[in-house]
Amino acid sequence: MEFSYRIELKVRDYECDIQGVVNNSVYQNYLEHARHEYLLQSGVDFAELAQRGIHLVVVRAELDYKLPLQSGDQFWIGVNVRQASKVRFEFMQSIYRSSDNKLILNGKIIGTSLNERGRPFVPAELATLFTD
Repeated sequence: MEFSYRIELKVRDYECDIQGVVNNSVYQNYLEHARHEYLLQSGVDFAELAQRGIHLVVVRAELDYKLPLQSGDQFWIGVNVRQASKVRFEFMQSIYRSSDNKLILNGKIIGTSLNERGRPFVPAELATLFTD
C-alpha cells in the first residue's frame, strides 16, 4: 500500500508489558503521534487549531493486531486520510516492523472536528488533505 506519510519510531522498554511485548494500549499512542506529525508536516498545526476553538476528536478506533513488537524493535507507521462523510474523516494507518516489513497492526481512526460551539464540521485546512 502507498502512504501519504511515513514515520519511523523505536520501541522503548517501558512500553512493554510483563510478557515482553508492546502493551496493546501503546499502539494507540503510536498512531496518534503519527497522525499529529502527518498533520504538522501537511501544514495543519493541531495546537493552533485548538487555540482557534477547532478541536479534532476521535469518535471511533478500529485496531487489528497482527504481530507484537518487542523492546528495541524499529518500526514505521504509514498514514492515509480520507473524508468519510460530510463531517467525518478516516485515518487509515498501518504499523510495520522495519527489520522485515512484517505487518504489525492495521488501524482505522475515525474523527471529526468540533467548532467553538461543539458542532461537527470539517475545516478547510483538513479538507485539502483528503484523498480517495
